[in-house]
Amino acid sequence: MMLALQFAGAIAILVPFAMYQRGRWSQHGRRYLWLNLAGAGLLTALAVLDAQWGFVLVQGAWALAAGWGLARNAQRPRTGRRSELTAARPGSLPTGSQDAAP
Repeated sequence: MMLALQFAGAIAILVPFAMYQRGRWSQHGRRYLWLNLAGAGLLTALAVLDAQWGFVLVQGAWALAAGWGLARNAQRPRTGRRSELTAARPGSLPTGSQDAAP
């Protein structure tokens, strides 16, 4: 059972990372942050049960960072999926930008 929970926590962290790397999700998006928080929180709890203090530190910090990002997102108005995808691509321009070269 513990092994299955460890795999679930790891997958909850790795899927958003892979989606970000593919340019599909923003690292500031709610899906990305919620999955990171859930995965890191689960792995932190499991590490506490096993007294693996190094992993408690790493995963606890990861969970706090995701929680911090969610708290910051809660203070901003929610944007649509399109702007979340645009934010995922470094150097991309928002829809409707008139910054074309002459």
